[in-house]
Amino acid sequence: MLASFLIIGFSLILLVYWFRYSCILLLRNISEQVPVSTPGISDGRFSFAAVQQQLKDGANLADLQRSLDRDYQVIRYLLEHAAGLELQSIEDRLLVLDYRVMRLYYRITKTAVPDQARSALSEMAAVLGVLVQKIGEHAGLQPEA
Repeated sequence: MLASFLIIGFSLILLVYWFRYSCILLLRNISEQVPVSTPGISDGRFSFAAVQQQLKDGANLADLQRSLDRDYQVIRYLLEHAAGLELQSIEDRLLVLDYRVMRLYYRITKTAVPDQARSALSEMAAVLGVLVQKIGEHAGLQPEA
């Protein structure tokens, strides 16, 4: 009986480790491949780029989290209601799940460990940047020069 609990516990730990490592690798690879001038970032419709800058400046975390959630709601609306803008790859779905996990992690750590909450917000902003990039590619938008 104890061996079964140990195996299940160890398997869950490995699953969480795989998920986090996969999401970090996805974000790193996409940020290395794609320049920052993507559609949606430079025109001010989304605030995640400004949030990343304000995180470095030490702004209020609650306001930044609300801005990211507003961006996420807009992205989710576009994905659900715009024809041809669905996220079909497993990588994209992992990133959406990563955003949700980081939002939960932010809520847990925002009072006890503000530095961890700040890194969660940073990762949430990076995920939104990647999703906007993908939506721009699906919609056929070209980056502004």
